[in-house]
Amino acid sequence: MEEKQLYYSDYLGLNKILNSQQPVSYTGGHIPAHDEMLFIIIHQSYELWFKQILFELEYVMQVFAKEKINDNSEDLNLVRHRLNRVIRILELLNQQVHILDTMTPLDFLEFRNLLTPSSGFQSKQFRLIEARLGLEMQNRHGHDYYKRVNAGGFTQQDYSEINKIENEETLLQRINRWLERMPFFESSFWQSYKPGEPGEKGDHDFWDDYRTVYKQSLTERESNKINDFDYVFFEKKNILYTEDQLAMLRNSFTPKALRSALFIMLYRDFPVFQASYQVLDALIEIDNMLSNWRHKHFIMVRRMIGMRVGTGNTTGAGYLEGALSKHYIYKDLSGLSTYLIERRSLPKLPDELIRHLSFNIY
Repeated sequence: MEEKQLYYSDYLGLNKILNSQQPVSYTGGHIPAHDEMLFIIIHQSYELWFKQILFELEYVMQVFAKEKINDNSEDLNLVRHRLNRVIRILELLNQQVHILDTMTPLDFLEFRNLLTPSSGFQSKQFRLIEARLGLEMQNRHGHDYYKRVNAGGFTQQDYSEINKIENEETLLQRINRWLERMPFFESSFWQSYKPGEPGEKGDHDFWDDYRTVYKQSLTERESNKINDFDYVFFEKKNILYTEDQLAMLRNSFTPKALRSALFIMLYRDFPVFQASYQVLDALIEIDNMLSNWRHKHFIMVRRMIGMRVGTGNTTGAGYLEGALSKHYIYKDLSGLSTYLIERRSLPKLPDELIRHLSFNIY
C-alpha cells in the first residue's frame, strides 16, 4: 500500500489553527466588531511564542540540573544559544504590540464588554514563564490576585498546574547553585598571588584587594556604596539599613554566587568565562525584555481604557504599573554593574589561575 505523503497544511495543523479564531461579536446577534479578529490573532500568536519560550527554558533547566557542567562540552554553548533565542522571541513580542496599537480605543470598545471576565491575566503560559525563570509569589505585585479561581481568575485545573510549577526548583535557584560551585577561589589557584596595599582583611586576599580598589573608586557622594558592597557580597549588615533596604540590595542570590558572577563579569575576556558571562548577560537581557513588554502592555492598556477596571476584574493599568516595577527576576545580577571598577585597575591574577582560565598555547 502506498504511503500517504505528508502535506504542508496537515503537518502544521493549519485547519485547526486557521479555524480557531471565533470572534464573539460575530455571534449571537451582536454587531460585528472588525478589530476583534486582530485582537484574537495577536493573542494567539503570543501564546504560541510563549510555548516556544517554555520549550527553550526546559532545555536550559535540564542543563543546570546537573551536578557538574563541563565547560568543554556543548552544554553552556547551547544554553547561551537557547537563551538568545528567547531574547529574539521577546523582541518580536515587543514589536507585535505596535500592530495591536493600530486598533483605536473606540475600535476596542466595540467588543470589550463581550470579553468579560476573560483577561490576559489568565495566560497560564506567561505565568509559567515567570515562575520557571524564578519570580516568586511573595515578590509579585498584588499576589492575592494570583490565588483566584473565581470569575477573572484561573480555572481550578490551571491553578493547580501553576502551583505545582511554582513549588518546583526555578532556573534562578539552579543558576545560583551553579555559580556557587565555581572552583577558582580554592587556595591551589592563589599560591603566587601578591596582595596589594594593606586594607581591611577578610576571607580572601583577592576580595580584600578588590574592596580596597572599589572603595577608592567611589566619589564622595557614592561613599556609602562600600556598605552596600559589604552586604551584597559578604552579608555584613550596616546597622542603619532597614530590611527593605537590604532586600533591594540583594534579594534572590547568595553572596557566594554573586561573588562568582562578579568575578566572571570582571574577567570575562578569559576564554573559560566567555560562555558563562554570555549566559549571565542573556538572563539580564531576558529580564529587560520582559520589563519592556510589561511597559508596552501598560502603555497600550492605559491608551485603550484609561484607568477603567480590566476585563478580568483587576485594576487594569494600575495593576500593570505595579507589576512593571516589582516583577524583576534577575535584578541581583543586573545590579552587579554597581560594583565594577575600571579594567586597568583590576587585580592581577596569579599565573596558576591564568593557566586554568586560558586556552592552551602550542
